[in-house]
Amino acid sequence: MENLVTHTCKSCGNQFIGMYCNLCGEKVLHASDRSFKRLLSNILITITFADSKFIRTLWLILQNPGFISKEFTEGRRVKYLPPLSLFFVLNLVYFLFPVIQLFNASLNTQLATPLAHFYKGIVISKAVKMDMDLAAFSLVYNLKTVTLAKLLVMVFVVISSLPLNLLYRKRNRYFTDHVGYMVELACFNLFINAIVLSILAAFFGLGKYLDELTLTFIFISTNLYFVVRSSSEFYSEKSWGLAIKSILMVLFLKVSLEIYRSVLFFATIWSL
Repeated sequence: MENLVTHTCKSCGNQFIGMYCNLCGEKVLHASDRSFKRLLSNILITITFADSKFIRTLWLILQNPGFISKEFTEGRRVKYLPPLSLFFVLNLVYFLFPVIQLFNASLNTQLATPLAHFYKGIVISKAVKMDMDLAAFSLVYNLKTVTLAKLLVMVFVVISSLPLNLLYRKRNRYFTDHVGYMVELACFNLFINAIVLSILAAFFGLGKYLDELTLTFIFISTNLYFVVRSSSEFYSEKSWGLAIKSILMVLFLKVSLEIYRSVLFFATIWSL
């Protein structure tokens, strides 16, 4: 009989019959909903449900690149953690210990890029203005750039998605579909080329072997794997088109990473 009682929703003011508001979904609370037993039950459900989705989604990104993007594009989303949510979780984990300079880029990393000669003049000018020597300025710069990189990493995702609008303009994909695809690729890179490599460098003493040339080779190899598999899955690309466009996409990714690092450099300098 209680389900036939008319309630007034505490959130939207709508009058309804039953346990849930038919407009906003707000639940009618009872004393049992505030019990310690219910609290423990909700915590357990939340942890296991989220953890299950997290593991399933990450595993599918690694095992079958492009599948998650295709599922979300075609409206099958309930079983998976949204790639953007997964991206921010992995981003948080990576930036706790950013050993590998992928989306984070220290001053030394920036000064090893093709634009190093141009950057050096800006760095010296800024250090003089702040009345610091290069060592002190480098320390301040690195602390600031880590914070900004957490916020600006989406710049890489958007920039790298732009060429896809040209390569796959006839594939009935929207701009947001390309961005979502690149979010999946960013999750792949954060896990494989940032978190896993950071663990290997920190705990297995492999850091001395991971110079810029080695990291570039790893980046190209792993991304080529992802792009080839995912282009076939998400864009239904085949044969020579798959090979040529995959190579172009990896080159675009490398260029996008350098553009992102340049944006990060100027944002860091401007904010000091």
